Amino acid sequence: MSFSVRCLAAVALLAVALVGAGCGETVIDDVKAEGAIQSNLEKSLHAKIKTVDCPSDQKVEAGKTFTCTVIFSDGKQATATLKILNKDADVSLVGLKPKK
Repeated sequence: MSFSVRCLAAVALLAVALVGAGCGETVIDDVKAEGAIQSNLEKSLHAKIKTVDCPSDQKVEAGKTFTCTVIFSDGKQATATLKILNKDADVSLVGLKPKK
């Protein structure tokens, strides 16, 4: 199965509370987000993930999306798009595209 087909198959619901407090604002907990994405992708793609890097200052705004960089153990890279579902900072993995 090609990388792009496997990426599409991996787009699954990733709903976890990812909240951190920063300067009085609620922000996504990037460390929790990175761990959740890595675990979800390794299970759904049956591939080893080397690292996931998400922004550390992403404000929680329901309906907004943000991206994280995924690096597979073979060096291939992808961009994971997450959507913030609600004010509780539940997120859903809505896209995974290989970087060119």
